[in-house]
Amino acid sequence: MKKQNLLVSGIIAIALYLISTGVSAAIFNAVGTKSANQKTTLQVSTTGKTQKHFAIDPSIPRTEACPLNGQLYTKQEKAVWEKRRPLAVMIENHQESRPQSGLSYADIVYEAVAEGGISRFMGVFYCGIAAEGVNLAPVRSARTYFLPWVLEYDALYNHVGGAGNCDDDTVDERAKALCQIDTWGIKDMDQFGISFPTCYRNYDRLDHEVATEHTMVCQSDKLETLAATRGWTNVDSKGIAWDKNFVPWKFKDDAKEAERGDATSISFVAWKGYEKDYGVKWVYNKTENMYARENGGVAHLDLETGEQLKAKTVVVMFAKETGPVDDHMHLLYANIGSGTGLLFVDGKASKITWTKLDRSARTTFFDESKKEIQFDKGQIWIEMLPIGTSVTY
Repeated sequence: MKKQNLLVSGIIAIALYLISTGVSAAIFNAVGTKSANQKTTLQVSTTGKTQKHFAIDPSIPRTEACPLNGQLYTKQEKAVWEKRRPLAVMIENHQESRPQSGLSYADIVYEAVAEGGISRFMGVFYCGIAAEGVNLAPVRSARTYFLPWVLEYDALYNHVGGAGNCDDDTVDERAKALCQIDTWGIKDMDQFGISFPTCYRNYDRLDHEVATEHTMVCQSDKLETLAATRGWTNVDSKGIAWDKNFVPWKFKDDAKEAERGDATSISFVAWKGYEKDYGVKWVYNKTENMYARENGGVAHLDLETGEQLKAKTVVVMFAKETGPVDDHMHLLYANIGSGTGLLFVDGKASKITWTKLDRSARTTFFDESKKEIQFDKGQIWIEMLPIGTSVTY
């Protein structure tokens, strides 16, 4: 009888366990998804505005020049960026991925076609993220011609994979960005080696459904923190400062309003036939002395601020385009060497030349008298276009 009672008790205990597990699972299925969505909502709302390191008092003088673009900041902000190194981030420009997150916080933005007429951005973040961390999205893959720009800053390089490991026979040797990142000693922040919450996929970032490749978000503060654990702060693991060989550009004050020009717009598309979705227009505002960006015929916004992207200086550099060079449709651009271009600053347009002696050297720009040009202090956009591209202004 005692054995029978024990057997019955055991059966009852197992039954109660199974019932409780089932109830828990049901509750989890019913509520867990909601909780996950709530968590995602919190991630979405974790914009630069809610990651402030400190409030910047408007009365505090802006006396500290950013070495990247000359913009003036407070001593508080300089104290932050001096302990870091620049962060270069690949951000895509597929029409479904807009508006992007974080580009308005970049000190410098580079733009070039990735494949199929669709451009890609590389934002260089340093001074503009000193007072607050920012969501950067959608982060995409590396391309070889962005790497010489990364090397100019000895920057952290954040991306999601990229073209060609060293042993990938399907990728042209010249286009193997992942191989080059390794062999050239770039400080790699590939998302494939970075987990939540530093980088994560947010399917609810925009108000419309997008493919998975358009969903990667990385957070600037967390990237810098992770880099520090790898020995990459303002100095590397050998104690060498990122700016040991850095050559800053030259900067000047804005022209007085009466001296500003009337070149009020700049229009181009990297590949003919892609005007509808990828045509670019910069519209100059003489009072602000700023260029406002349009993409695909509409104002180009930053999701983090809700405001239109604007630049103080826009540079067009023409480079030889080669490709596609393999079945992956990879392109090559000759941005090492020299070439011609256009400078747009203070409402004026002028012809320029550019020079980059080797892959680590600073790209330098000169006017027609071969004097190094001066940029206005503030965000700079570098637009690399194939030689022969028509630019209307």
